[in-house]
Amino acid sequence: MRRALADAGITALAPAVWGSTYLVTTELLPPDRPLLAATVRALPAGLVLLAIGRALPVGIWWWRALALGTLNIGAFFFLLFVAAYHLPGGVAALVGSVQPVVVIVLAAVLLGDRVRTVHVAACAAAAVGVGLLVLRSDAGLDPVGVAAATGAAVCMATGIVLTKRWRRPVGVLLFTGWQLTAGGLVLLPALVLLEGLPGADVVDGDALLGFGYLIVVGSLLGYSVWFRGADRVPALAMSFLGFVSPIVATALGFLVLGQTLTAGQGVGAVVLVAAIVAVQLDTRPTGRRATAPGAPPCAARPKG
Repeated sequence: MRRALADAGITALAPAVWGSTYLVTTELLPPDRPLLAATVRALPAGLVLLAIGRALPVGIWWWRALALGTLNIGAFFFLLFVAAYHLPGGVAALVGSVQPVVVIVLAAVLLGDRVRTVHVAACAAAAVGVGLLVLRSDAGLDPVGVAAATGAAVCMATGIVLTKRWRRPVGVLLFTGWQLTAGGLVLLPALVLLEGLPGADVVDGDALLGFGYLIVVGSLLGYSVWFRGADRVPALAMSFLGFVSPIVATALGFLVLGQTLTAGQGVGAVVLVAAIVAVQLDTRPTGRRATAPGAPPCAARPKG
């Protein structure tokens, strides 16, 4: 139990970092450039990790790395930034709270996990907690933003379950590099065709600072920690750790932007933390793949 909670705590550092995405996007990045933001966040970090690991996928892992990179990085980043530009952070976070529900369904089908009452109750409590924490009465429901936030949640949920099912065949840094590079390469043609390469008038000092933060902290650090957790934390528990993001986003809004915190937000935070903790404490085996062993060290040839 103690080790499981420690692994969950370390993995939670990733969504804690990602909780700053909305702040960085709205305050530092150029407006209306979601493809630029997504590509710059993914591709440079992936190439750095590939240069360190100096190994490419082998056999079946070529298409698996592409699939995971698209789900976890490429499509997810793009949809996340579209949601950030079209919705208030609270609405995007509330729509994204459907992610654990998708994980429950996919884990039952692909991992053989059993659905328990505590899981369903925790999903409902998390949605209520997110709503109380971040949703404002004047929040708008832009259809494009809602669709993007829903798509991002589905992509991340599918990526979590498939990462658990397939198990990484190499060290965590190289595995992260494969996915960041694949996701970045998927995004690059769309960036060139739909937005065009940025000029000096787009990438100013603030943008460089924001991109640097997202590359180093959000991707290199965040995704390395996240994929390490994929070996040690059950799929549903990982999806609930994602709710650390709106908690951090709300705290940053208070500390950095001077936003006011209400009693309702305090209640929402308590409910959300309770839901996260309840799922982490539910450590009983849930199916044939419930307990994933630690991945082997970096192998010369990945297993198919």
